[in-house]
Amino acid sequence: MDRTATPAVQEYPSVELTDFAQESGRQAPPPRSGQPTPLPSSGTFSAASSQAALRGALDDGPNVQELAPVDGGVQAWTFCACAFILEMMIWGYCFSYGIFQDYYTTHAPFDRASSIAISAVGTTAIGLQYAEALIFSCFFSRYPDYMMLSMWCGLGLSVASIFASSFATQVWQLILLQGVAFGVAGGLLYAPVLKLLPEWFSARRGLAGGIIFAGGGVGGELSRFIFPFVWSILLDKLGLQWTLRLWALLTAVFCGFALLGIHPRLPVPKFTGGRPRPRFIPLQLGFASSPLFWSVSLTLLLQGFSYFPVSLYIASFARRLSSPLTATVVLSVFNSSAVAGQVILGHLSDRFPYPWVMFCSALGSSVAAFLLWGLASGPTPLYLFAIIFGALSGGFSSTWTHAAFECARGQPEHTGIAWGGTAVFKGVSAVGGPILSSVLLDLGGGRALAGPFGRQGFGAVEVFVGACALATALGSLAIAAARRRAVVRFS
Repeated sequence: MDRTATPAVQEYPSVELTDFAQESGRQAPPPRSGQPTPLPSSGTFSAASSQAALRGALDDGPNVQELAPVDGGVQAWTFCACAFILEMMIWGYCFSYGIFQDYYTTHAPFDRASSIAISAVGTTAIGLQYAEALIFSCFFSRYPDYMMLSMWCGLGLSVASIFASSFATQVWQLILLQGVAFGVAGGLLYAPVLKLLPEWFSARRGLAGGIIFAGGGVGGELSRFIFPFVWSILLDKLGLQWTLRLWALLTAVFCGFALLGIHPRLPVPKFTGGRPRPRFIPLQLGFASSPLFWSVSLTLLLQGFSYFPVSLYIASFARRLSSPLTATVVLSVFNSSAVAGQVILGHLSDRFPYPWVMFCSALGSSVAAFLLWGLASGPTPLYLFAIIFGALSGGFSSTWTHAAFECARGQPEHTGIAWGGTAVFKGVSAVGGPILSSVLLDLGGGRALAGPFGRQGFGAVEVFVGACALATALGSLAIAAARRRAVVRFS
C-alpha cells in the first residue's frame, strides 16, 4: 500500500497533509546509525488517520491547523500526567495486591481458603485488563464517540466493585468483585489511554509510555513505597472493610480528576446522517500474521511468566525468610525500582533499538533471579534482588509502545489493536504464571531445593522465574531478527 497517496485529502485542496503535519508538531527524527527504519514510516500519523482527522474537523467546524503539537506542549504532557494518575490507581491496586493476599491468607474469614484461590483474585483482575485490551481497542475504533463515556462508566464500576468487596465473606466473592468486575472496569479505563498515546507522542513515545506505565509502579508505591506501610497500618487499625471503602473513595477522587485531562488530540468524527462507522475488526490487519507480531507476543508471554510470580510472592518469601517488616520494605523497594526502570528503559528505547533494550532487561533479570533470589539467606541479597529485578523486569513493558507501533506497521490508528493483540499473551501469563508458581510452591513443601538454593520451599519458583527470564532474552533476539526482515520487506 502506498501510504504517500491520499486521494481523500485531495477533495479539500485548501488543506495539505504537509501543513497538517507541520502544525501537529515536529516529525520523528531520522533513525540513528544501525537502527532499522520504522515500519513503514515513523510519522506522527498515517494517511488514513490524517484523512479521518480532516473529515472530522471539516464536519465539526474547528480549523485543522489548531491541533495541539505532538511530543510536547501543555496538552500532551497533561495527557501524560493524567494517564499516569489513572495507571497509578488502577494498576497500582492490582500490583499491590500482594499486601492484600498476605492479609487474606493470615486472617479470617479467608485464611481457610487455598493459596491458589486467593491468588486468583489479583491475577484475574490483571489478566482481564490485559486480555480485554484487544476487544476494547476494536470497540473504540468503531465507536470513538463513546470512548470518554465508557471511561466514566469504567470509573463507576471500579469504585462500586471495591466498595462492594468490603462486604465479602468468601473468596469467590472477592474473585467476582475485585477480580472480574474490577478487571473489566480497569480495561474500560486503560484501553483508551493505549489508543490515544500515539496521537500525542511519536518521537518520545517510549519515554511517555514509560512515564505512564510507571504510574502502576507509583500506585503500588503510593502502593509501592508508601501504601504497603499505609495498607498494613489501615488493615491493623481499621480492618479490611473500612480499608477497602477508603480505597474506593480515593479511586473515585483521583481517577475522576485524571479523566478531566484525558481526551483525544485528533477531532472525534461524528457518525450522523447515515455516515457508516468503521469495521469492528479493520481489514488492514495483515500484521497479525507477521513474524514480528508473533515474536513480540510470545516474548511478552515469557516475560509475564517471569515477572508476575515475583510481584505476587516476593512479600510472602520475605516474610518467611525474615519478618513482616522486611516483607513490606522489600515489596516497596521492588516496586520503587520498577518505577525508575519504566522511565529509564522507556527513554532508552527511544534512543536505541528496543529489542536490545528488551534483551539486556531480560538477561539481567535472569541472572538476578538465579543468583540473588535463589541464594538469598537474609534481607540484604533480597533487597539487591528487589532493586535489580524490579528495575529491569518491571521496566520491560516500557519498550512495548515501540513494539506495538512497529507490529502495526507504523500506523498509529492500528497501534491500539496491535497492543491489544499482544496484551492477550501478557494476560495469559498474568493468570498462568502465579498459578503455576502456586503449584510449584506447594510442591516445595517449605524445604530448600538444593543446599543453599531455594530456601523456604521457593526453589522451584525461582528456577521457573529465572528460566522464563532467560527465554525472554532469547525471544528478544528473535524480535530483532523478525524486525530486520520486516524492515527489508517494507522499505
